[in-house]
Amino acid sequence: MPAPGARAETAAGSIPADDQAPPKEELCLRIKERKVIVDELSNLKRNRKVYRQQQNSNIFFLADRTEMLSENKSENSSMLRPTK
Repeated sequence: MPAPGARAETAAGSIPADDQAPPKEELCLRIKERKVIVDELSNLKRNRKVYRQQQNSNIFFLADRTEMLSENKSENSSMLRPTK
């Protein structure tokens, strides 16, 4: 019996682990995540503070709510556009 987390192998090669999602599934998850972010930001009261996490760290900076909302909307629409 294989150890937990071990990958099964076949004669053709190894089967990808469950944590490696195919690009289409990963894209769908990122789109859903963006939609939730846009909904959350649009439902906040005007005087609420929003913080942006510095990439690859645990540091957060105060950000403008409307700017964050517009950035996430544009990123979401760019993900939905078909690639050529």
